Amino acid sequence: MIGFVEVECMLYEGHSLKQKRSVIKRVMAKLRNDFNVAITELDFHDLWQRTKFGIVTISTSKTHADQIIQEVLRVIDTFSELERTITNVEWL
Repeated sequence: MIGFVEVECMLYEGHSLKQKRSVIKRVMAKLRNDFNVAITELDFHDLWQRTKFGIVTISTSKTHADQIIQEVLRVIDTFSELERTITNVEWL
């Protein structure tokens, strides 16, 4: 089972693209290391207060893949520098 999630986030405390990229790198590194998921920034590359992540996990069961996705979303919510606004989950 392949789980794909698009996550839009707002960054309120950053005041430059450099600060935004610093936060994004930390989020992406944590999720890759902790959950072994594929993650990238999909959109809003030149906007310093907004980002969209694409996250993919592959598992033998939908239940396990859903658990991983829910944990990933929980970890994203722990970052005080950003707020998750829109989340879309798809199953393949």
